[in-house]
Formats: sequence, C-alpha cells, structure tokens
Amino acid sequence: MKLRQKLAVTYLRTKFKLLAAVSKSRAAARAFDLFCTPQSRTLKELPAIFKEAEKLHFKFHNHAIAGYRWNKGAGRKAMIIHGFESSVVNFEKYVNPLINKGYEVLAFDAPAHGRSSGKKITATLYRDFIKYIHREYGPVQSFVAHSFGGLAVCMALAEIGHDHHFRVALIAPATETRTALDHFFHFIQLPDAEVRKKFEEIITRLSGHTVNWFSIRRSLKKIKAQILWLHDKDDRITPLRDVLKVKEENYLNIQFVITKGFGHRRIYKDAKVGKTIVNFL
Repeated sequence: MKLRQKLAVTYLRTKFKLLAAVSKSRAAARAFDLFCTPQSRTLKELPAIFKEAEKLHFKFHNHAIAGYRWNKGAGRKAMIIHGFESSVVNFEKYVNPLINKGYEVLAFDAPAHGRSSGKKITATLYRDFIKYIHREYGPVQSFVAHSFGGLAVCMALAEIGHDHHFRVALIAPATETRTALDHFFHFIQLPDAEVRKKFEEIITRLSGHTVNWFSIRRSLKKIKAQILWLHDKDDRITPLRDVLKVKEENYLNIQFVITKGFGHRRIYKDAKVGKTIVNFL
C-alpha cells in the first residue's frame, strides 16, 4: 500500500472511531454508505472486441446503464456479470469463445460501475438489475459471474423461473455477506458491537431481510441450474472456508473446481480456467 493510501486509510479509521464515540447510529449509517460505495471505477479504453459490439443504453432506477451485445439473434444467450469495483471490460477474453460457441453475448456495467452512472450499489439492486436484463434482453440461459456478481446472480435465479437447462459459472463468488461484513469492519478497525448491530439493522430495514439472507447457500435451495463453481485456495476476499460448507451439502447440480495460486481476481484471467468455463457453458 502506497503512503498516500496508508494515510487515507488511517484517516478513515480515526474518523469512524471518533464518530462512533459521538453516535453509534451515525457511525453505522456512514459505514453502510461506505460499504455500498465502490472506491474505484474501471474506465480503461474499451478493448477491441467491445468497440465492435452493439452498444446498449437504458435507464434503470435512475441510473444510466452502459451495455454491449454481440451475435444478436443466436439461439442461446449468455450474460457476463462482473464483481464489485470491476467492469465487464475486464472479461474481454470470454466474448469471442462464447460467440464461437453460438451464443448471443450480453454484458452490462452494473450501477456505480464502469461506464454506468451511480455512486452506490447493494446486493438487492444488483439482483434486480440482472432480473431486468433477463426480462428485457433475454431470456438469458447462461451466466458467467465473478465475486459480488456471483451472489447477485444466485439471488436473481432464486426468483427467476428456470430449469436444469440453465448454466451458471460462478468464479470466486461472494458466498456469504456476513463474511464480507467481517472483512469490512476489520478493515475500518471498528470492532464496536453496537455499531455493527445498528449497521445490520439498516440492512434489515431497507431490504426486509437479515444479513444471513444475503447468502448463496440460502439461494441454492431454489436454484435448479447446472453450476460450475471455481474458487482458489488463496482467495483472501471470498475465503474458501465458506465454499467448503456448500461443498459439504453435496448438491448434485454443482461441480467444484478448486485452484491454487490465483487469488480472487487472477482466477478469471487464467486461460485454462476460461476454457473450462466456456466448455461448461
């Protein structure tokens, strides 16, 4: 971490400690805002394959959405779903192989990401975003989803009519939101139990669900699709221990591929991993 980043993090942690000393509720509200706000946005030059795509634009919950489509009219549709603080342009290597396999390929930057507008995103907003695309540009029968996008697509599929012909490639998905919160509160160094309690109360008030509801394990009980789940042993963002709990439940519709040495982000960039995903779809 660079000196400027270290200073920014130190300032952030100090601010939360001071705010928590004054008001637990205000500290929780500010923490929730930060948790839902991507701190970086991918705006690199469009890869060549994206320049060739049909550009799609629409409004969703007051967000201006940027999307791309290739091979319109093909018999089956596939959607690429990125993770938190990412963009679909990071998945350029998947587009041509999916086209060559006969897919119509759809890819959209989620609200507050890439070239789409907005400052904040929640799991329910991302879920509804995927459901909207499935309804307006689908039906989508195959999905490639990374990290936070994996949680969102599982939440969406739990509410979308589908069958065992649907296919989902989950790449290092955010299995349990409670784990993500543990990491977040550790990062801001705010172990205050009362602030954490009020933080979770905000989630329940806004969504109607407790933190435990935002879980791939919960969603899987309603998912009939065939799933390829790829996860790395060295993933520090979405730890393998959460995945192993799912694996122990022996779902017949899930294939697990456990890698080593890629971590959370390099896994989807690996050529062998990419080939495995495309072959599965």
